[in-house]
Amino acid sequence: MAAYVIFTREKTLDQSEMDAYIKAAPAGFVGHTVKVLASHTKFEVIEGPQVESVVLLEFPTMDAAKAWYNSPEYKKALDHRLKGGVYRCAIVDGL
Repeated sequence: MAAYVIFTREKTLDQSEMDAYIKAAPAGFVGHTVKVLASHTKFEVIEGPQVESVVLLEFPTMDAAKAWYNSPEYKKALDHRLKGGVYRCAIVDGL
């Protein structure tokens, strides 16, 4: 069953860290089956507080999504994202 990783950036704290994250993040996908369904495209918040951006990734399974998120390659990029902005991230099982 597919699983989806949803990122919402609530606030940018350090643009240089965000730039470093954007540069480093693609290396984290190597060796993982992932489909980018939406990335910083047009969106509209219809409930709750505004966010700056939304990213939606699809993985084959919940375990595959967790393996990517916890991989050493993605952790290198993650450090920059955590310094660069305030995010929410969830992994959701598909139907």
